[in-house]
Amino acid sequence: MTDQNNLHTKAMDFLLRTSRTFFIPISYLPQGLQEAIGAAYLCMRAIDEIEDHPDLPADTKVSLLHALSELLGTDYREEELQALFEPYKEELPEVTLLLSDWIQFCPPGAKAKVLESTKEMAEGMAKWVTKDWQIHNEEELDDYTYYVAGLVGVMLSDMWNWYDGTETDRELAIAFGRGLQTVNILRNREEDAERGVNFYPDGWGFDEMLAHTEHNLALADAYIEEIETKEIIQFCKIPLELAKATLKALKEGKEKINRATVTEIVNQVVEH
Repeated sequence: MTDQNNLHTKAMDFLLRTSRTFFIPISYLPQGLQEAIGAAYLCMRAIDEIEDHPDLPADTKVSLLHALSELLGTDYREEELQALFEPYKEELPEVTLLLSDWIQFCPPGAKAKVLESTKEMAEGMAKWVTKDWQIHNEEELDDYTYYVAGLVGVMLSDMWNWYDGTETDRELAIAFGRGLQTVNILRNREEDAERGVNFYPDGWGFDEMLAHTEHNLALADAYIEEIETKEIIQFCKIPLELAKATLKALKEGKEKINRATVTEIVNQVVEH
């Protein structure tokens, strides 16, 4: 096996461990695109684990995220990344410590865009750690969800364009990411409250967040309608249909969808 083969196996293993939702559509992608999206997801997951870390102090998170943003914006060097993580290697999860592997896994033509999106995400996450994730209005909710998910939509659009010239609307791409994120916010409300975080704007309850989410998911449908490449449509539709099914379950008072429903939805999208 070549190093790249080893890296591919390692990356797919980490994708499966860190996100069932995205592992499934990534595993269906053709060669080249699979590596680009897989690497991008893992890079973003690596910094997300810093933002979400239960034990790191806020100022440590902010300085790490700022330093990462700066590193990724330059001629990135692996040893600088290792030096940055060294003091925290007992605390940080493996997916974060292996960030340089995920960058190496990315195809050369896609790397600059992946680093650019990850850099912007790190900067935005640092801002929201500083604000202690206190959201008071819809504008702040949109700003937060842009950095943690809308940017994923933008990065995906860049990847589609790199892969086969597919053009998509940037605002619809942001709504696609944002809609998936607010489904998670609806689903994790109690869990978030337990750690003192509230992503609902002042005066909002379930119904307001639901309306906001449904609006973004409708824009996500419009985003997919612009795409003609079968593999890309399939990739986008799997998490979108899973999000819609989760929303339906939440409306019915259930916590989430079961594995059988997930399999059924994936099969429907793939066969269709």
